[in-house]
Amino acid sequence: MLRRGFVFGLAALAAAEPYNTFDGPGFPACNEVAAVHEARTVDEIQGLVQDAIAAGQKVRASGLGHMWYDTMCSDDPNTVIIRTENVNRIWDLDLQGGSVWFEAGVTFLQLAEWLHDRGASVGYTLVNWNITLAGSVAMGAHRSSIREDSMVAAGVLEMDVIDGKGEVRRIVRDNDDDTWLAASTSLGLLGVIVRMKFKIYPDFKVYADQKILDEEEVLDGDIEKLIVPYATANLWWWPYKKKFHWRYYDVVPDGTSDQEGFQNTFSVTKLEAIAAKALLNSGKYLPTSNFLAEEIFFGRWEKPNFRDKATQKPIEKWPVYGWNYDVLIGGLYPDQRPVWEYGLHGYTLELAFPMTQANDMLRRVRELFDDEARKGRIMTSTYTSGINIKFGRPYFDLLGQVTYNETDEADWTRGAIMFDFPSFHPSVGDGLRYNEPFYHNLANVLVDEFPCRPHWTKNTRDVFERSAKNINPDNLRRFKAVREKFDPNSVYRSVVGEKLGLYDD
Repeated sequence: MLRRGFVFGLAALAAAEPYNTFDGPGFPACNEVAAVHEARTVDEIQGLVQDAIAAGQKVRASGLGHMWYDTMCSDDPNTVIIRTENVNRIWDLDLQGGSVWFEAGVTFLQLAEWLHDRGASVGYTLVNWNITLAGSVAMGAHRSSIREDSMVAAGVLEMDVIDGKGEVRRIVRDNDDDTWLAASTSLGLLGVIVRMKFKIYPDFKVYADQKILDEEEVLDGDIEKLIVPYATANLWWWPYKKKFHWRYYDVVPDGTSDQEGFQNTFSVTKLEAIAAKALLNSGKYLPTSNFLAEEIFFGRWEKPNFRDKATQKPIEKWPVYGWNYDVLIGGLYPDQRPVWEYGLHGYTLELAFPMTQANDMLRRVRELFDDEARKGRIMTSTYTSGINIKFGRPYFDLLGQVTYNETDEADWTRGAIMFDFPSFHPSVGDGLRYNEPFYHNLANVLVDEFPCRPHWTKNTRDVFERSAKNINPDNLRRFKAVREKFDPNSVYRSVVGEKLGLYDD
């Protein structure tokens, strides 16, 4: 009988079963877990960790989800999941001092709305609406910016972590301390982040604007010039059309516009989802369906995917104006649902490269697309917003995507470019994509030919294993030393940690 917490589904699972990603059944984050617990307070999380330690179990914390593959846990079926989304207090707002405290399960949307009501924001240290901030720090999440601090961890001033002995440890930002440098992108391997003190700023309004670029303007152009001048900016690549959408954002003076733009992120109507799913499933067998899908998605993305928050009316013209979080991230329209709730699922691949090699990397990807075309297999983007090309300001920690002082002889001090290639996961036949080998070859070529680091929740086991050679071995050694102090018995073990060699067995 559990001493604390609620058990997910009202009772512990009788036997080991999968724990699924946000995509639901058939998409496990962990292949086998013994139980899933629903905590309500920090004390309950700590009690559940202590119970698991006493029972000889492994533990992994889980928020609302930004996980695509079965890499969140180890393969030990005696693992328990502690869900954190109901542990979500926010308190101690200090507008003058610029900080706020909140708990493990607080999402960006929760915090943004809470702060906005009080005239504050988190600036640019933010990502998707449905992700917890604690989980974002653990996985090294980021906004797309080189000018501004965009790593979520860059906003953390202090954090409380429940370690592998079930004790709460407070970690204070100190860039000269390996404990902080490990906690800043911890992969959840030091313990459960249960509280954070975070930087905040006075709220502000921004604009979003977008232009269409020919492929040559990006591949052979000055990519930094497209990104660096703006508070945040990114590119969306349409390889079949050989076009990019270039979207960029920045602050506007007070009184510039009364518009309150709100960006649609991943939400569709039921009718749109049914039509897209039918078209994309047929693209498993008929590449012409994929050509049509990219044409449709390109046209859809060309228009502002924004509504006015006050009226819910579509905004038809660029630029769009609104409060920073609503414009930079947004969320779901009230009358729509996220794509995965309608059975539109995806594969992902995301790798970070030094900005100094941005053009070479993108041109190499184009070569791989062209190689397939010469074989009569024309590849496309099968995702609603194309291939997302993001950027990161340099931020030093041990395992982050945008860290620097590396041993690979590449210059990471000018920031990183992230190649984020989501693709439709067919729900017919064997579930593989049209010309499935292309995707694996693409990943292997990029990992083997360029210094790169993986996104910690958007890659397969094979990608993690293959890319481990690109991670600074001294950073791994230093991280492992901190991990062993926090979790000497490997209570928080994961597949990612195994692939990085962070355990002795």
